[in-house]
Amino acid sequence: MQQLVNPIWSKERRRELRRDQAEAERILWQRLSARKCANIKFRRQVGIGPYIVDFYSYEGKFVVEVDGEIHNSPDAKEYDAERDAYLVGQGMTVVRFSNSQIFDSIDTVVTDIGFAFANVMRQAPPRSGGDRGG
Repeated sequence: MQQLVNPIWSKERRRELRRDQAEAERILWQRLSARKCANIKFRRQVGIGPYIVDFYSYEGKFVVEVDGEIHNSPDAKEYDAERDAYLVGQGMTVVRFSNSQIFDSIDTVVTDIGFAFANVMRQAPPRSGGDRGG
């Protein structure tokens, strides 16, 4: 059975992405790391199936994506839609924020993430212990 979360093929690429993090991702990570956002445990640059997501909470199967300017092109929008459909098909929730939202209103972004996560957790059935998606 193929590993869904953090497949081995993505290990080096995930490491590169963490090391060469975009500025908006770095700013958001400062606010998400160490359970600073609503006591949610996030990991950054997590491989899920054929994709690598910016931030992921195993507990809520909750994905946070940061979209730079490149995401505005028609091809990128199509790719993002396919990617989101895959992630949702795996039972995950995906929320997206633009770089400008992070730069201009980080407090609102963090609050929105906390509210969206709480909403997911209210709707989710109880999980058995140890579910890490793999």
